Amino acid sequence: MKFAILRHMIDIRKLKELVKLMVANDLAEMDLRDTDEQVTIRRHGETFETVAPVALAPVAVPPAVQGASAAPVAAPEPAAEPVVEEGVEIVSPMVGTYYPSPDPDSPSFIEVGDTVSEDTTVCIIEAMKIFNEIKAQCSGTVTKILVANGEPVEFGQPLFLVKQ
Repeated sequence: MKFAILRHMIDIRKLKELVKLMVANDLAEMDLRDTDEQVTIRRHGETFETVAPVALAPVAVPPAVQGASAAPVAAPEPAAEPVVEEGVEIVSPMVGTYYPSPDPDSPSFIEVGDTVSEDTTVCIIEAMKIFNEIKAQCSGTVTKILVANGEPVEFGQPLFLVKQ
């Protein structure tokens, strides 16, 4: 695995534990903060990036239940086969924050069921304090919105499904 560490060093054992937690829980990003310390880790496939790491406070783990009165833990159910959605994905052209409307008081650019053309603005992605209007770049009917207002998005992440 590849790590990019910027600004401050962090205890490598803590970093490894955080990475294990991310992999075990299939997390794309982890941001831990307290009053004096902070670390952000972003996962890109099998590559991890650590941004502005600082030593972290220990995380409390609940104690294990002991004794015969404890109920056995059921095995997790196997994941169902993912449903393949038909249509063209409109993907994020950059890393940033997704906004469905030009401002909080305005309606969304598009809703499920709306018809879009190649030049239709579908959302805004804020990157480094710059608000970028994202165009559909395809024609059809919006069948699904895949992200929520204010959610961080990655380069290439699907934002919408459009049936042509």
